[in-house]
Amino acid sequence: IGPRWVPRRRATLRRCPSSLASCRYMGAVGSSRVMCDNVPGLVSRQRQLCRRHPEAMLSIGRGVAAWTAECQHQFRQHRWNCNAPERGHRLRESAFVHAISSAGVVFAITRACSQGELKSCSCDPKKKGSAKDSKGHFDWGGCSDNVDYGVRFARAFVDAKERKGKDARALMNLHNNRAGRKAVKRFLKQECKCHGVSGSCTLRTCWLAMADFRKTGDYLWKKYNGAIQVVMNQDGTGFTVANKRFKKPTKNDLVYFESSPDYCIRDRDVGSLGTAGRVCNQTSRGMDSCEVMCCGRGYDTSRISRMTKCECKFHWCCAVRCQDCLEVVDIHTCKAPKSAGWIS
Repeated sequence: IGPRWVPRRRATLRRCPSSLASCRYMGAVGSSRVMCDNVPGLVSRQRQLCRRHPEAMLSIGRGVAAWTAECQHQFRQHRWNCNAPERGHRLRESAFVHAISSAGVVFAITRACSQGELKSCSCDPKKKGSAKDSKGHFDWGGCSDNVDYGVRFARAFVDAKERKGKDARALMNLHNNRAGRKAVKRFLKQECKCHGVSGSCTLRTCWLAMADFRKTGDYLWKKYNGAIQVVMNQDGTGFTVANKRFKKPTKNDLVYFESSPDYCIRDRDVGSLGTAGRVCNQTSRGMDSCEVMCCGRGYDTSRISRMTKCECKFHWCCAVRCQDCLEVVDIHTCKAPKSAGWIS
Protein backbone atom coordinates (compact mmCIF):
# COMPACT_ATOMS: atom_id res chain seq x y z
CA ILE A 1 0.00 0.00 0.00
CA GLY A 2 2.02 2.93 -1.22
CA PRO A 3 5.78 3.45 -1.22
CA ARG A 4 6.15 3.22 2.55
CA TRP A 5 5.23 -0.47 2.68
CA VAL A 6 8.67 -2.10 2.67
CA PRO A 7 9.98 -5.42 3.97
CA ARG A 8 11.82 -5.41 7.25
CA ARG A 9 14.93 -7.01 5.79
CA ARG A 10 16.33 -6.76 2.30
CA ALA A 11 17.90 -9.78 0.72
CA THR A 12 20.51 -7.80 -1.20
CA LEU A 13 23.38 -5.78 0.19
CA ARG A 14 24.04 -2.22 -0.89
CA ARG A 15 27.39 -1.09 -2.14
CA CYS A 16 29.64 1.05 0.04
CA PRO A 17 29.30 4.81 -0.53
CA SER A 18 32.43 6.43 -1.90
CA SER A 19 32.36 8.95 0.97
CA LEU A 20 33.31 6.24 3.46
CA ALA A 21 36.36 4.58 1.92
CA SER A 22 37.08 2.65 5.09
CA CYS A 23 33.98 0.52 4.57
CA ARG A 24 36.02 -1.42 2.03
CA TYR A 25 37.27 -3.36 5.03
CA MET A 26 33.73 -4.73 5.39
CA GLY A 27 34.09 -6.90 2.32
CA ALA A 28 37.82 -7.59 2.60
CA VAL A 29 37.83 -8.60 6.24
CA GLY A 30 35.01 -10.32 8.04
CA SER A 31 35.85 -8.73 11.37
CA SER A 32 34.09 -5.56 12.53
CA ARG A 33 37.02 -4.92 14.88
CA VAL A 34 39.45 -4.70 11.97
CA MET A 35 37.15 -2.38 10.07
CA CYS A 36 36.44 -0.10 13.02
CA ASP A 37 40.09 0.10 14.05
CA ASN A 38 40.90 1.40 10.57
CA VAL A 39 38.35 4.21 10.50
CA PRO A 40 40.44 7.33 11.21
CA GLY A 41 39.42 9.91 13.78
CA LEU A 42 37.09 7.80 15.93
CA VAL A 43 37.23 8.08 19.70
CA SER A 44 36.95 5.05 21.97
CA ARG A 45 33.16 5.24 22.39
CA GLN A 46 32.65 5.55 18.64
CA ARG A 47 34.81 2.50 17.98
CA GLN A 48 32.70 0.54 20.45
CA LEU A 49 29.52 1.54 18.61
CA CYS A 50 31.15 0.71 15.30
CA ARG A 51 32.06 -2.81 16.47
CA ARG A 52 28.58 -3.35 17.86
CA HIS A 53 26.81 -1.96 14.76
CA PRO A 54 29.27 -2.31 11.84
CA GLU A 55 26.48 -2.10 9.25
CA ALA A 56 25.57 1.35 10.61
CA MET A 57 28.88 2.74 9.38
CA LEU A 58 27.66 2.43 5.80
CA SER A 59 24.64 4.54 6.69
CA ILE A 60 26.83 7.10 8.46
CA GLY A 61 28.89 7.31 5.28
CA ARG A 62 25.74 8.18 3.34
CA GLY A 63 24.90 10.72 6.03
CA VAL A 64 28.30 12.36 5.59
CA ALA A 65 27.71 12.67 1.85
CA ALA A 66 24.21 14.10 2.42
CA TRP A 67 25.16 16.78 4.93
CA THR A 68 28.30 17.81 3.01
CA ALA A 69 26.29 18.32 -0.18
CA GLU A 70 23.60 20.22 1.74
CA CYS A 71 26.15 22.45 3.45
CA GLN A 72 27.74 23.33 0.11
CA HIS A 73 24.29 24.03 -1.34
CA GLN A 74 23.34 26.42 1.45
CA PHE A 75 26.64 28.34 1.21
CA ARG A 76 26.97 28.19 -2.57
CA GLN A 77 26.65 31.98 -2.94
CA HIS A 78 28.82 32.96 0.02
CA ARG A 79 32.52 33.57 0.51
CA TRP A 80 32.80 30.49 2.71
CA ASN A 81 31.14 27.74 0.71
CA CYS A 82 31.74 24.71 2.96
CA ASN A 83 34.55 23.33 0.83
CA ALA A 84 36.63 22.89 3.96
CA PRO A 85 34.20 22.67 6.89
CA GLU A 86 36.22 23.33 10.03
CA ARG A 87 35.00 21.52 13.14
CA GLY A 88 37.70 22.70 15.53
CA HIS A 89 36.59 26.29 15.99
CA ARG A 90 33.90 28.22 17.81
CA LEU A 91 32.62 30.24 14.84
CA ARG A 92 29.09 30.60 13.55
CA GLU A 93 29.99 28.43 10.54
CA SER A 94 31.16 25.71 12.94
CA ALA A 95 27.74 25.86 14.60
CA PHE A 96 26.06 25.14 11.27
CA VAL A 97 28.48 22.33 10.42
CA HIS A 98 27.80 20.56 13.73
CA ALA A 99 24.05 20.96 13.38
CA ILE A 100 23.80 19.80 9.77
CA SER A 101 26.22 16.89 10.27
CA SER A 102 24.29 15.66 13.31
CA ALA A 103 21.07 15.95 11.33
CA GLY A 104 22.64 14.04 8.45
CA VAL A 105 23.46 11.08 10.70
CA VAL A 106 19.89 11.05 12.11
CA PHE A 107 18.44 11.11 8.60
CA ALA A 108 20.70 8.35 7.27
CA ILE A 109 20.30 6.00 10.24
CA THR A 110 16.52 6.49 10.27
CA ARG A 111 16.27 5.78 6.55
CA ALA A 112 18.37 2.65 6.96
CA CYS A 113 16.02 1.43 9.71
CA SER A 114 12.98 1.83 7.45
CA GLN A 115 14.71 0.05 4.59
CA GLY A 116 15.65 -2.94 6.75
CA GLU A 117 19.40 -2.40 6.47
CA LEU A 118 20.19 -2.44 10.21
CA LYS A 119 19.81 -5.38 12.56
CA SER A 120 19.22 -3.16 15.58
CA CYS A 121 16.09 -1.36 14.35
CA SER A 122 13.20 -1.40 11.90
CA CYS A 123 10.04 0.68 11.47
CA ASP A 124 8.75 2.78 14.38
CA PRO A 125 7.30 0.20 16.81
CA LYS A 126 5.13 2.78 18.59
CA LYS A 127 2.98 3.48 15.54
CA LYS A 128 0.47 0.66 15.99
CA GLY A 129 -3.28 0.42 16.43
CA SER A 130 -5.78 3.17 15.70
CA ALA A 131 -5.57 6.95 16.02
CA LYS A 132 -7.50 10.08 15.08
CA ASP A 133 -6.68 13.31 13.29
CA SER A 134 -8.63 16.22 11.77
CA LYS A 135 -9.94 13.94 9.01
CA GLY A 136 -11.20 11.25 11.35
CA HIS A 137 -10.00 7.85 12.49
CA PHE A 138 -7.23 5.87 10.83
CA ASP A 139 -5.06 2.81 11.42
CA TRP A 140 -1.32 2.97 11.78
CA GLY A 141 0.31 0.79 9.15
CA GLY A 142 3.03 0.73 6.55
CA CYS A 143 6.50 1.62 7.83
CA SER A 144 6.73 4.78 9.90
CA ASP A 145 10.24 6.23 10.02
CA ASN A 146 11.87 5.38 13.34
CA VAL A 147 13.32 8.84 13.97
CA ASP A 148 13.58 8.29 17.71
CA TYR A 149 16.09 5.49 17.10
CA GLY A 150 17.98 7.66 14.62
CA VAL A 151 18.20 10.44 17.19
CA ARG A 152 19.40 8.08 19.94
CA PHE A 153 22.07 6.55 17.73
CA ALA A 154 23.25 9.93 16.44
CA ARG A 155 23.41 11.33 19.97
CA ALA A 156 25.53 8.40 21.14
CA PHE A 157 27.84 8.40 18.11
CA VAL A 158 28.20 12.08 17.19
CA ASP A 159 28.28 13.47 20.74
CA ALA A 160 30.93 10.98 21.85
CA LYS A 161 33.73 13.27 20.68
CA GLU A 162 32.47 16.14 22.83
CA ARG A 163 31.59 14.22 25.99
CA LYS A 164 35.19 14.07 27.20
CA GLY A 165 35.66 17.81 27.06
CA LYS A 166 33.88 20.32 29.29
CA ASP A 167 35.25 23.50 27.76
CA ALA A 168 33.30 26.15 25.90
CA ARG A 169 33.80 24.55 22.49
CA ALA A 170 32.50 21.18 23.67
CA LEU A 171 29.40 22.76 25.22
CA MET A 172 28.75 24.72 22.03
CA ASN A 173 29.12 21.64 19.85
CA LEU A 174 26.81 19.53 22.02
CA HIS A 175 24.15 22.26 21.90
CA ASN A 176 24.35 22.58 18.10
CA ASN A 177 24.42 18.80 17.63
CA ARG A 178 21.15 18.58 19.53
CA ALA A 179 19.62 21.43 17.51
CA GLY A 180 20.44 19.52 14.33
CA ARG A 181 18.81 16.34 15.60
CA LYS A 182 15.68 18.21 16.62
CA ALA A 183 15.48 19.79 13.17
CA VAL A 184 14.96 16.41 11.49
CA LYS A 185 12.05 15.54 13.80
CA ARG A 186 10.48 18.91 13.01
CA PHE A 187 9.67 17.81 9.47
CA LEU A 188 8.03 14.46 10.06
CA LYS A 189 4.88 14.29 7.95
CA GLN A 190 1.91 11.98 8.04
CA GLU A 191 1.17 10.13 4.82
CA CYS A 192 -1.97 8.07 4.29
CA LYS A 193 -3.48 5.55 1.90
CA CYS A 194 -7.24 5.32 1.35
CA HIS A 195 -9.12 2.01 1.19
CA GLY A 196 -12.66 1.36 0.07
CA VAL A 197 -14.75 1.18 -3.07
CA SER A 198 -13.15 3.42 -5.73
CA GLY A 199 -10.83 4.84 -3.12
CA SER A 200 -13.72 6.20 -1.08
CA CYS A 201 -11.53 6.45 2.02
CA THR A 202 -13.89 4.54 4.29
CA LEU A 203 -10.68 3.32 5.91
CA ARG A 204 -7.29 5.02 6.01
CA THR A 205 -3.90 3.57 6.77
CA CYS A 206 -1.23 6.12 7.75
CA TRP A 207 2.46 6.30 8.61
CA LEU A 208 5.01 8.97 9.51
CA ALA A 209 7.75 9.81 7.01
CA MET A 210 10.71 12.17 7.05
CA ALA A 211 10.62 15.06 4.62
CA ASP A 212 13.38 15.57 2.06
CA PHE A 213 16.70 16.52 3.72
CA ARG A 214 16.59 19.87 1.90
CA LYS A 215 13.84 21.02 4.28
CA THR A 216 16.13 20.35 7.22
CA GLY A 217 18.94 22.20 5.46
CA ASP A 218 16.75 25.21 4.70
CA TYR A 219 15.56 25.32 8.32
CA LEU A 220 19.09 25.14 9.75
CA TRP A 221 20.19 27.80 7.26
CA LYS A 222 17.63 30.17 8.78
CA LYS A 223 18.90 29.22 12.22
CA TYR A 224 22.45 29.96 11.06
CA ASN A 225 21.44 33.44 9.94
CA GLY A 226 19.82 34.00 13.35
CA ALA A 227 22.57 32.27 15.37
CA ILE A 228 23.21 33.78 18.80
CA GLN A 229 26.65 34.71 20.11
CA VAL A 230 27.16 33.50 23.67
CA VAL A 231 29.74 33.50 26.47
CA MET A 232 30.44 31.00 29.21
CA ASN A 233 28.65 31.64 32.49
CA GLN A 234 30.63 32.19 35.69
CA ASP A 235 30.53 28.60 36.94
CA GLY A 236 31.55 27.19 33.54
CA THR A 237 28.56 24.86 33.23
CA GLY A 238 26.72 26.65 30.44
CA PHE A 239 26.51 29.90 28.54
CA THR A 240 24.55 33.10 28.34
CA VAL A 241 24.04 35.67 25.59
CA ALA A 242 26.99 37.91 24.80
CA ASN A 243 24.66 40.82 24.04
CA LYS A 244 22.00 41.36 26.69
CA ARG A 245 19.65 42.82 24.07
CA PHE A 246 19.13 39.35 22.61
CA LYS A 247 16.96 36.62 24.07
CA LYS A 248 18.42 33.53 25.66
CA PRO A 249 18.90 30.82 23.01
CA THR A 250 16.43 27.95 22.95
CA LYS A 251 17.30 24.31 22.27
CA ASN A 252 16.41 24.92 18.60
CA ASP A 253 18.79 27.86 18.13
CA LEU A 254 22.40 27.69 16.97
CA VAL A 255 25.04 29.29 19.19
CA TYR A 256 28.64 30.39 18.69
CA PHE A 257 31.40 32.10 20.67
CA GLU A 258 33.69 33.85 18.20
CA SER A 259 32.97 36.29 15.39
CA SER A 260 33.71 34.97 11.90
CA PRO A 261 36.50 36.29 9.68
CA ASP A 262 35.60 37.80 6.32
CA TYR A 263 36.85 34.67 4.44
CA CYS A 264 38.35 36.90 1.73
CA ILE A 265 41.82 35.38 1.86
CA ARG A 266 43.09 31.85 2.42
CA ASP A 267 43.53 30.97 6.07
CA ARG A 268 43.62 27.26 6.84
CA ASP A 269 43.52 27.93 10.60
CA VAL A 270 39.93 29.19 10.32
CA GLY A 271 38.86 26.95 7.46
CA SER A 272 38.96 29.68 4.81
CA LEU A 273 39.99 28.90 1.22
CA GLY A 274 39.57 32.54 0.22
CA THR A 275 37.57 33.71 -2.77
CA ALA A 276 40.32 33.88 -5.42
CA GLY A 277 39.07 32.09 -8.52
CA ARG A 278 35.47 31.91 -7.29
CA VAL A 279 32.76 32.55 -9.89
CA CYS A 280 30.75 35.69 -9.13
CA ASN A 281 27.56 37.22 -10.52
CA GLN A 282 28.22 40.54 -12.22
CA THR A 283 24.55 41.57 -12.23
CA SER A 284 23.72 40.57 -8.66
CA ARG A 285 23.60 42.87 -5.65
CA GLY A 286 23.62 40.04 -3.14
CA MET A 287 26.31 37.97 -1.46
CA ASP A 288 27.20 36.34 -4.78
CA SER A 289 27.88 39.67 -6.49
CA CYS A 290 31.37 40.32 -7.82
CA GLU A 291 31.73 43.30 -5.51
CA VAL A 292 31.00 41.30 -2.36
CA MET A 293 32.41 37.91 -3.36
CA CYS A 294 35.70 39.36 -4.59
CA CYS A 295 36.17 41.58 -1.52
CA GLY A 296 36.86 44.65 -3.65
CA ARG A 297 39.83 43.04 -5.46
CA GLY A 298 38.11 43.03 -8.84
CA TYR A 299 37.46 40.14 -11.15
CA ASP A 300 38.56 38.63 -14.44
CA THR A 301 36.19 37.92 -17.31
CA SER A 302 36.62 35.07 -19.75
CA ARG A 303 34.39 34.22 -22.69
CA ILE A 304 33.59 30.55 -23.21
CA SER A 305 31.47 28.53 -25.62
CA ARG A 306 29.22 25.74 -24.45
CA MET A 307 26.52 23.51 -25.89
CA THR A 308 22.99 23.99 -24.57
CA LYS A 309 19.55 22.62 -25.38
CA CYS A 310 17.39 25.10 -27.27
CA GLU A 311 14.23 25.38 -29.39
CA CYS A 312 12.61 22.61 -27.39
CA LYS A 313 9.22 21.43 -28.67
CA PHE A 314 6.67 19.08 -27.23
CA HIS A 315 5.66 16.23 -29.52
CA TRP A 316 2.48 14.23 -28.92
CA CYS A 317 2.27 12.09 -26.95
CA CYS A 318 5.18 12.03 -24.65
CA ALA A 319 8.39 13.47 -26.00
CA VAL A 320 10.26 16.76 -25.82
CA ARG A 321 12.80 17.27 -28.59
CA CYS A 322 15.45 19.98 -28.52
CA GLN A 323 18.18 21.31 -30.76
CA ASP A 324 21.84 21.56 -29.71
CA CYS A 325 22.87 25.20 -29.76
CA LEU A 326 26.26 26.81 -29.25
CA GLU A 327 26.09 29.48 -26.58
CA VAL A 328 28.79 32.07 -25.83
CA VAL A 329 28.81 33.32 -22.23
CA ASP A 330 31.02 35.48 -20.05
CA ILE A 331 32.34 33.93 -16.82
CA HIS A 332 33.52 36.25 -14.05
CA THR A 333 36.04 35.01 -11.47
CA CYS A 334 37.52 36.83 -8.48
CA LYS A 335 41.10 38.05 -8.66
CA ALA A 336 43.66 36.87 -6.14
CA PRO A 337 45.20 39.27 -3.58
CA LYS A 338 48.29 41.04 -4.82
CA SER A 339 50.75 39.42 -2.46
CA ALA A 340 53.82 37.26 -2.91
CA GLY A 341 52.35 34.55 -0.70
CA TRP A 342 49.28 34.14 -2.86
CA ILE A 343 51.22 34.22 -6.11
CA SER A 344 53.54 31.49 -4.88
